[in-house]
Amino acid sequence: MERAPSGRARTGPEFTGTGAARLAERCRRSLQIVYSSADAALGVAPREWVATPGYEVVGVLPPLYPEWLGDRSFGTEHATRFAYVAGEMANGIATTRLVARMAEAEMLAFFGAAGLPPDRLEKELDELAGSVGNRPNWGVNLIHQPSSPAAEERVAEILLRRAVPKISASAFLGLTPAVVFAAVSGIRQDAAGRVTRPRAIFAKVSRPEVAEQFMSPAPPEILRLLRGQGRITEREAHLAARVPVAEDVTVEADSAGHTDGRPLQVVLPAVREVRNRCRSRFGYDRPIRVGAAGGLGDPAAVASAYALGADYVLTGSVNQVTAEAGVSGAAKAMLADAGIADVALAPAADMFEMGAKVQVLRRGTMFAGRASRLYEVYRAYDSVEALPAEVRNELHRILGLPVEQVWRSVRRHLSDRDPSRLERAAADPKHRLALVLRWYTARSSDWAADGDPERRTDYQLWCGPAMGAFNQWTAGTFLGSPRTRTVVQVARNLLEGAAVITRLHQIRSYGVAVPSEAFGYRPRELA
Repeated sequence: MERAPSGRARTGPEFTGTGAARLAERCRRSLQIVYSSADAALGVAPREWVATPGYEVVGVLPPLYPEWLGDRSFGTEHATRFAYVAGEMANGIATTRLVARMAEAEMLAFFGAAGLPPDRLEKELDELAGSVGNRPNWGVNLIHQPSSPAAEERVAEILLRRAVPKISASAFLGLTPAVVFAAVSGIRQDAAGRVTRPRAIFAKVSRPEVAEQFMSPAPPEILRLLRGQGRITEREAHLAARVPVAEDVTVEADSAGHTDGRPLQVVLPAVREVRNRCRSRFGYDRPIRVGAAGGLGDPAAVASAYALGADYVLTGSVNQVTAEAGVSGAAKAMLADAGIADVALAPAADMFEMGAKVQVLRRGTMFAGRASRLYEVYRAYDSVEALPAEVRNELHRILGLPVEQVWRSVRRHLSDRDPSRLERAAADPKHRLALVLRWYTARSSDWAADGDPERRTDYQLWCGPAMGAFNQWTAGTFLGSPRTRTVVQVARNLLEGAAVITRLHQIRSYGVAVPSEAFGYRPRELA
């Protein structure tokens, strides 16, 4: 086998060193790879550089634009300039303002509808419709609610009635009638015989087996159920067999909120292989895109996701510290101080009884430890009445209220939103205990959003290690303070930096010795 040139570095404006870093940042220009026969050195030069005796142009790198990262069909399908998504954050933390700003910047974002009562969701959708106008590049999330299927169904019906163009299905352990209804209602066949859909379904998954369900056609048994209920037509059920439930599947790795904590390098290739099998098995004539989420807090992480084959990327934690995020200034300040190790796992409010975990900020808050203690109490006792006096006193300290007062609050809340849960609690003392303990895990995110000073140590802030990476990357720059961070500038800088780093890897793959400091792209204000 022929040996590659040594690529020995030579310092100079057209070779490695600071000059190479400057040239790499000119992503929108062609670059030449130059070989010096005198000393076997490889370097880079601008496209206008003319070879002189002793130098030979051995390769050319065409321009590289942030718009070209990921799968180009993403932008075509979703009317965006970049293959980038600002993900939903529950309780309206991903605000209508955030979604509108991203839509205006030709990107995509999802409003965080999880945890909101129907009347507030309707109000937020009114506001959002007025902000985005006729733009199709925005969406709302539909979160799985295993303890309240009726509430999940109601959200799905609202999103369809309001003609939301994109729906992000998150935290699903499998397909439900609500998400299938959202996926197949309104599908039809155009004059050319192609199946067209009135809305795009995104699915957030962390397991290949769940990804396969979303990448397959809707199950016949659920279609029969929906057909029997008169919610879809026979024609829609027939056409549903020709398309996957979701054509955009986001692999959620070590992320904030619900997470299995799997490394992106492991799960993304596995889900891509599932995608390839499903396309071959079902013979789809449209692509299924596989995106990446979790751990994307700086340009190097974003570039690595694209290098792994991600068709698009989705960010979450880092958007909580932007000006548009719906959390208090106190909460943003806590997140802005986080390091990569300042996170912990805690019981999830919506899947408390199942033992599901969410990843949250640990530094500056005692939420993770207190919520974990509440789950221990749930596992140890079968009813509120069975709690010993010392445990009741401990719960009073954690909850901030007597157990009986918490129950009265829960009862008032559920009587308006989901009376069936009260019926179940009356018949199942263990469920009643869970509702009391879950009150804390549900209210703690409200305290953080409102900036309640008396419950600061109880703030629940969904946060992954990406938050620490983001803080480290932006330190000392215009993005270093929550006051000057905007969701669009965060997105644009992550993408620009990812393009620069991708460019540097291309140069290095030619054999040019690229200095390590060249990979340290720093944020700057981008038009």
